Amino acid sequence: MADGSVPSSSTGKWKMPIFIFFRDARLVFKMDALGLEILRIAFPAALALAADPVASLIDTAFIGRLGPVELAAVGVSIAIFNQASRITIFPLVSITTSFVAEEETVGRLDSEPTDDAKADREPQEKKELLEAVPDDVGVENLETKDPIPHDDSNTAMSVAPVVVDVGSKSNKEKRHIPSASTALVIGVILGILQTLFLVFGAKILLGFMGVKSGSPMLNPAKKYLELRALSAPAVLLSLAMQGVFRGFKDTKTPLYATVVGDLTNIILDPILIFSCHLGVSGAAIAHVLSQ
Repeated sequence: MADGSVPSSSTGKWKMPIFIFFRDARLVFKMDALGLEILRIAFPAALALAADPVASLIDTAFIGRLGPVELAAVGVSIAIFNQASRITIFPLVSITTSFVAEEETVGRLDSEPTDDAKADREPQEKKELLEAVPDDVGVENLETKDPIPHDDSNTAMSVAPVVVDVGSKSNKEKRHIPSASTALVIGVILGILQTLFLVFGAKILLGFMGVKSGSPMLNPAKKYLELRALSAPAVLLSLAMQGVFRGFKDTKTPLYATVVGDLTNIILDPILIFSCHLGVSGAAIAHVLSQ
């Protein structure tokens, strides 16, 4: 009785409010099937998130060689663009991922027959197969899979297409996911609206950020923001596509696309900024083309 009434020390310490969050911490690094699947999805997504800051640092290094005024102007413009994009990016990506994953799962479950459906379908398939086989072929040969005693080519041709057609039909089956196409259309529409908002309201938005009309930062900041705003439809469209791929549990394809876009931006920056003597406009054009 005494042993049963006294709780053990290992069980009691996890009941403390501080340690309750770490009770199952030992299961975090458990490499079971679920843990490996989570790692396979999360690791490429984490690399994709880390690629953008690295590319932004390199982009800033090129712009910084133009001068402190240009660097400050681009910094203000990027802050405005990111704030405007953040309003639509996170809802678009998260909602697209959840809806695509839900519809893909429901479609896959609907395509798989249940046990009752299989039980009802087997007698019908067996009946159709028996009707397709000539009378001189015994039923025992079909059930035990013994070779057919008659070397009749017509019989073989009449039975074989039934199996091949069923297999090819199931392999070519495709599912339509409406939320994927809807997300792409919404992404383009939101991108166009964001472009119009930033282009026509660039001077007002820069004024809210402290860039006055007499400031030397106004012209380069306004020029960069207007050119950078042209990439808004492409940015939101690519993010919607990333949400679609993540809904299919494919995070490698968005990673490859992100790396290719960032490398394109890094390559075009020195060419357009210094070789073509476009300055701040060249940095904005390089970013637009990379998207």
